[in-house]
Amino acid sequence: MKLSSILSTAPRRILVGAGVGVATLAVVAVTVVSAPEPGPSADQKLAAYIEENAQTLTVSPLAASTVIQRDTYSATPGVQTLAASGTNYDFAKMVMLYAGWPMSDNNITVFTRWMRQENGVDDWWNRNNPLNNGWGSGGGGGTGTYDSLDLAAQNAAEALLQNAGYAQIAAAFASSAPTEVTEAAIWASPWASGHYANGGHWSYTEVPVVASPAGTW
Repeated sequence: MKLSSILSTAPRRILVGAGVGVATLAVVAVTVVSAPEPGPSADQKLAAYIEENAQTLTVSPLAASTVIQRDTYSATPGVQTLAASGTNYDFAKMVMLYAGWPMSDNNITVFTRWMRQENGVDDWWNRNNPLNNGWGSGGGGGTGTYDSLDLAAQNAAEALLQNAGYAQIAAAFASSAPTEVTEAAIWASPWASGHYANGGHWSYTEVPVVASPAGTW
């Protein structure tokens, strides 16, 4: 075959150095592929959809507006919360809780005053019996002891609810009566044999907030 024929049929080969050897140089074609352009993001698609499908609402200026009244709500502290705080005011609230009476200012004011008349303030937790209650404490004259202030609160509520002699006190607490009404019911009851001198031995000053020692609840 002639050299010219070889060159025409094999354009990708070049013969170099006749008589010494034949070297073949391969020509490689490289195809460059461009990366595709990034499409719109999900946020961009959403924005475009909202823009294309936007809706409007026209309200007549004659339309009347209505104000809706919502019911109010409140939370009542539970036994564990009151015991964790552990003050004389918490004990009063715990009695209200066990008896199902409101923890109102009137009720708590009277009850903490009552506790002060029985045991004072600095030692209101004495014998874990703040009201010197004989009901379930083992002391008929109110000298008994409870295992905890929690148990004392339960027994105070039971005594006031179940003893007919304390019915007027229970009714006053249940209705969150004015303080003078509830106190008068306490004085007239058989809770204290001296009836607190019909109020003559009663103090009306504000009762300090005092926490009981650890382990009393």
